[in-house]
Amino acid sequence: MNPGRSIRLFLVDGTPNGLLTAEIMNWTGHVLTGPRSKLAELVQRPECGRTGVYFLVGPDPDNNLRSKVYIGESDDVAKRLKQHNRPEASEGTAGGKDFWEKVCLVTSKDQNLTKTHVKYLESLLISIANQVGRCELLNGTAHDYGSLPESDRADMAFFLEQIRTVLPVLGFDFLRELTKPSAAVSTSPAIPVSHSPRFNLEVPRYSISAQGQEIDGEFFVLKGSKARAEWVGTERGYQGLFKQLVGEGVMVAQGSNNLVFSDDYAFSSPSAAAAVVCGRSANGRTSWVVEGTGQTYAAWQDQQLNSVTPEPEAE
Repeated sequence: MNPGRSIRLFLVDGTPNGLLTAEIMNWTGHVLTGPRSKLAELVQRPECGRTGVYFLVGPDPDNNLRSKVYIGESDDVAKRLKQHNRPEASEGTAGGKDFWEKVCLVTSKDQNLTKTHVKYLESLLISIANQVGRCELLNGTAHDYGSLPESDRADMAFFLEQIRTVLPVLGFDFLRELTKPSAAVSTSPAIPVSHSPRFNLEVPRYSISAQGQEIDGEFFVLKGSKARAEWVGTERGYQGLFKQLVGEGVMVAQGSNNLVFSDDYAFSSPSAAAAVVCGRSANGRTSWVVEGTGQTYAAWQDQQLNSVTPEPEAE
């Protein structure tokens, strides 16, 4: 089992919806985040005058399962954030869009981050966000800053891992690793991977035959799985997600009766996965069964709970 880690969170104004700072033991980084409505207070913080990277985050009106994100860097983050907040900022840039509702910035407590360091970090962060695909990234192509000395690159690799650890804790998951079942291991050695057995969902009447697997809390439907050709359920539920996956080419037509998954796709729950596969609302806890045994997902999960030996009580 991977050893636990401590993250220190501090509510600056004592409210859960205000400014928040986060730090990890033995890491020189410092994270500050807050809503755009608190921007006037945020830019007065001393860390906003330092060199760092920042993230502007907001909802995607065309896809409520993803966020829009802009990643930037500056040696005076407060000044840059003020520029992004101006209504007259040019269209086509993060500043000219009213998409962002939250801001998150990462600086260094020892102030040893240089302009070259944050440019390098920005480049890596843009590349990772593009690769992971959990958000609509508003940046252009990441610049290559490979001229950083080897020792500095090693320091920034560690700094980057800490950013990827702490941001999901704060509700920003656009850098969180997406480890597909088709990948043998995690691409990040600092992030452990846990996975379930494979599950099957079969509905012979509609030629539905899908395979799934749960990895680190996300339920994947595997590439090649066959789903119903159209949504036949109510307009509520997962109809929007079904149409989205068809529109994005995640599910493509195969004959007149089926759609087939062109890649592994992560769902928030077994029921969401089952609904999209079946084209209607479905209980994923009973629809998915363990490959080779026929045990339902619910029974398998219950078995995992029953196999846990309770800790002995201290006398």
